[in-house]
Parts: sequence; C-alpha cells; structure tokens
Amino acid sequence: MGGSKKKSMKQIERVQASKEPKEKEVKKAKSSVIEKKFGGINAPDVASPDFIGELGKMKAITPYAVASRYGLRLSIAKDILEDLSHRGVIQYAGGHARLRIYRLIAAT
Repeated sequence: MGGSKKKSMKQIERVQASKEPKEKEVKKAKSSVIEKKFGGINAPDVASPDFIGELGKMKAITPYAVASRYGLRLSIAKDILEDLSHRGVIQYAGGHARLRIYRLIAAT
C-alpha cells in the first residue's frame, strides 16, 4: 500500500558514484595500517634446568601462568605442561577440565 517512491536510474547512479571513491579510500587506509605478523614460536627449552627452576618459583604452575611469562599461546603452554607431566618433572595437583594446576616434583 504505502512505501517510498522508487528512485530513478539517474539517482541510483549518483549514489553508487558517490560511494565508490570512499570505499577505495577506506580500503587503502586499512591495508596500510593493518600488518599481519608471521612469527615463529619461541618456546623455551623444556629440558633445561633454568626453565624448571623458573617453574619452581611460580606460586601455581598453570597453563596461563606459563603462557603469560614466556609469551606463548595458551595451547602451546598446555602442551608443554602435559609433556613435562609425562616426563615426571611436574605432577597434576588439582583443578578440573578447564583449569589444570601442577606442582613441581622434588628432585631427589
């Protein structure tokens, strides 16, 4: 019944012409600002005594604590702690499926 009047072809062309340069400018500005960083993962040497000593200084050995201290992704920190647990360096102390807390096994 009601509604707005349809625009003529000339009006539609004007709208499209005014939008095109703005879109190009925005795309150029975004491409120069955004830079993707491709970097390798600088994981610490897990077997080194320095790394294990640093773990001993932590109040709680959690994946988040390891990830934030060494600048790693959380998934990589989880893998490192799981690997250390299988090697017998650290032991699962508590937590649940979403949060794992480990403790350092005393060296004999």
